[in-house]
Amino acid sequence: MALKYASRLVMLGATAGAGGYYYYKTASSSIQFELMSALGPAFRLLDPETTHNLGILAAQWGMFPKEKRPDPEVLKTRVWGLDFPNPVGLAAGFDKHAEVIEPMLGLGFGFVEVGSITPKPQPGNPQPRVFRLPELKATINRYGFNSLGADAAEDNLHAFSVKASKDPEVKRGGILGVNLGKNKTSKDAGTDYSIGISKLAKFADYLVINISSPNTPGLRALQGRKELEELVKQVKGTRDRMRWGPKGPPPLLVKIAPDLTEVDKIDIAEVAVKQGVDGLIVSNTTIQRPGEVAKHPVANEAGGPGGEP
Repeated sequence: MALKYASRLVMLGATAGAGGYYYYKTASSSIQFELMSALGPAFRLLDPETTHNLGILAAQWGMFPKEKRPDPEVLKTRVWGLDFPNPVGLAAGFDKHAEVIEPMLGLGFGFVEVGSITPKPQPGNPQPRVFRLPELKATINRYGFNSLGADAAEDNLHAFSVKASKDPEVKRGGILGVNLGKNKTSKDAGTDYSIGISKLAKFADYLVINISSPNTPGLRALQGRKELEELVKQVKGTRDRMRWGPKGPPPLLVKIAPDLTEVDKIDIAEVAVKQGVDGLIVSNTTIQRPGEVAKHPVANEAGGPGGEP
């Protein structure tokens, strides 16, 4: 008897799930956005990294809604010869392995930046490595460049590129950035970034060398004047030696930290201008604990805080 009732419950659950899925998939995009937003509190009951991973899976399964309204003309922005449909983008750190570019652009972002991608696969820092500060609408993370590596990212980017070439709606006019990192145990940062350029630059509308994550030992030392100048020369040289069409190579940006002295800022600016860097991304997460963050129970966790504070 118990087995009979259990079977019925499973069938009812499956029917309800199928019915809910059908309703969601056939609903208008505005209702889909509302439904996904309503699930937020439930997802926040889970470990934050688990929630992140579920978000990636949901996007891969086609569960993210699509923004079907065109962007207002006033939002269009032209930078580096690239036409951004709007200036609101998804920064690197969410789609670390270039797995969900299409659904992210489908949400309405004007650009999506994937990564950071390291040459070789690496696990990143031990878990737990993401912590919520819900009262402050903030998090602290120390992922540490967890990456499937440049080869896996190359496969994903190639698949997206092929699909987008066949159907322009896949990209929705959005811009694709590729953010590159170095392996934790690497002794040669320039070679690491150059490997990323060699394998992935052909897919990028713009490129980023990330030298500012607080979660990779020694990475921020690359922001020093001498180190940065040598790094940019090598990476830019790698990019410029590749074959490019009439549009030329993708712009090269450097992502810097917020924890810089005035002298650091001047040095970085002078190197960027001298070496022909196309732009700076300001900024990565801080190592500071501003305001109320310092008083929070997880404030002593290593990593960079992000969010409202």
